[in-house]
Amino acid sequence: VQLVESGGGLVQPGGSLRLACAASGFTLDYYAVGWFRQAAGKEREGISAISSSSEHTYYADSVKGRFTISRDFTKNSVYLQMTGLKPEDTGVYYCAVERGDPANKELVLMDYVYGWWGQGTQVTVSS
Repeated sequence: VQLVESGGGLVQPGGSLRLACAASGFTLDYYAVGWFRQAAGKEREGISAISSSSEHTYYADSVKGRFTISRDFTKNSVYLQMTGLKPEDTGVYYCAVERGDPANKELVLMDYVYGWWGQGTQVTVSS
């Protein structure tokens, strides 16, 4: 069972990146997936999530309108399209999964809800 993030890198302010979270050893079909990030010296922050059915998506206020989460069942992957990137978006980005959806939707961006984590991918926004 493995989650692998990819797509990070160095981008100028205002640029775009598309992160991918690929699962191997299991199918993501019945899992809620969250994206989190952690900047140096700061706590990990939940930024986006998608329900197990993909019917519902969630975003932190800090990324709403700029980031889009999506799922491709055929590729067993979840993506985070990031546009209008800002220096404060810099950090290590992690995807995480949990089977099913939390009963309380208020918790979808809380890291303790998710039991499986990838190793992270670095995103640096700088000119």
